[in-house]
Amino acid sequence: MKKVLINGAQGKMGAMITELITKNPEYGLQVSVKREVGQSAEGDFNLVIDFSQPDGALEAYQIAKDNKAALLIGTTNLPASFIETLKAEKNIPVFFSPNVSIGVYLFTEVLKYAQSMFKGYERRMEEIHHIHKKDAPSGTAKNLAAALDFPVEEVKSVREGEVVGTHTFVLSSDYEEIILSHVAKKRLLFAESAVLISSWLVNQKPGFYDMKNFVERKLIE
Repeated sequence: MKKVLINGAQGKMGAMITELITKNPEYGLQVSVKREVGQSAEGDFNLVIDFSQPDGALEAYQIAKDNKAALLIGTTNLPASFIETLKAEKNIPVFFSPNVSIGVYLFTEVLKYAQSMFKGYERRMEEIHHIHKKDAPSGTAKNLAAALDFPVEEVKSVREGEVVGTHTFVLSSDYEEIILSHVAKKRLLFAESAVLISSWLVNQKPGFYDMKNFVERKLIE
């Protein structure tokens, strides 16, 4: 069993990840430390999973480095400079993605293909999330915009009810309109993906990994 520190353990994602690991020993993981932002990290662990806030992710990175532990960060709205630091990491395995859903990764690839097929079409993007979400546009929307070379300032952000997350990309002409959406129904989707990726990451060599690395390597295993 690989021991895990959950950073942001009292948050919704942290709590779900903790429960999933506890109830599913087949992942080969065991929660050994639960931590909140600003607290010390006492205990033994091989992996740090962070779903907290930007300053918490910075703390998680330093804790992982100090303890030579693998690190998965799912926290969004991180400073660009910090993301570049993560990408340059050579001493521990680091995984970062603003959305850990395998479905969202594949959705992104579909959008890139569709956009290449319908050149000259008008493009629109919208993201909808629950009213508690602080950042707008969402980290996933920013990632989609970057992948599609779409102006992030043109992303429409909507906050309503308890919507987990909906991202829609529209390609429109005078003759037709193509609407492509990814709808997350439950937050458990992201928790399960995070645990699955974590169980893989903890056995990887030092370096930076993202969803593309994970999906491509899992396909050949």
